[in-house]
Amino acid sequence: MYPNFLPATVVQLTEPISIELAKQIQRQAILTPLKADAIATAFVQQGVGNPPILLLHGFDSSVFEFRRLQPLLAINHATWNLDLLGFGFTDRPADVPFTPAAIKTHLYCTWKTLINQPMVLVGASMGGAAAIDFALTYPEAVKQLILIDSAGFAAGPEMGKFMIPPLGYLATEFLRRPGVRRRVSLQAYTDPSFVTADAELCAALHLQLSGWQQALIAFTKSNGYNFLANKIAQITQPTLIIWGDRDRILGIADVEKFTAALPHSQLVWVPNCGHVPHLEKPDITAQAIGTFIEA
Repeated sequence: MYPNFLPATVVQLTEPISIELAKQIQRQAILTPLKADAIATAFVQQGVGNPPILLLHGFDSSVFEFRRLQPLLAINHATWNLDLLGFGFTDRPADVPFTPAAIKTHLYCTWKTLINQPMVLVGASMGGAAAIDFALTYPEAVKQLILIDSAGFAAGPEMGKFMIPPLGYLATEFLRRPGVRRRVSLQAYTDPSFVTADAELCAALHLQLSGWQQALIAFTKSNGYNFLANKIAQITQPTLIIWGDRDRILGIADVEKFTAALPHSQLVWVPNCGHVPHLEKPDITAQAIGTFIEA
């Protein structure tokens, strides 16, 4: 019923859209220069049609983040929803560096294996920063770029320098607490009714996989995408910026920075919406993406 690499608690999902996505998660062995052995990479593929779309989730998240948006995009496009290296249900080999550079290399090899044609690259929050970094290095792979409440200008947490034993362990254990994760979820939405038991389980299932703690510590110690702000203006692809007008995670100040750095971009505000328009307002988000691709 469910893939055997998912935690046993997956059976506690209750919402049909979550259950359906969980059943569709698969893993592909992806060969990379990062290690001799292939890396078991988790993704969900839905739909047919060009150009293909690739969805990249935010920090400490997984493919479940796009459970409401992906089916809408898949009506007209082959849509791939990927767990980045070090995150979600993708394997975390102990001898692989969990840095932006390694994430980008793994992402390129995954694109080459699964898609191998110019795509529409969609990144939400930290996934937006990963998408920008990828588009700058591999412009031939990215036809259009879509940023949803994107990181890139916002500095990541400064706690990386404190991620030494036992502080790193304590920090990740704190992040693992259900109450902490619930408070973050409530901050991410404008409408608190979205923070259901099912939604909280979707956001926490990947914490039970081996290596979650070590990978999160390693990525945070790398300083994440704090190097990116001065490079964003180098983006050449047509870019759509989607932003919730009540984002309490990143705020709205960076919208002006993105539009100034990318003067030929398009901006769509999602009204009465927080940090996750793809979860809180998936219909509006899908419509904006579809219109942008067609144009």
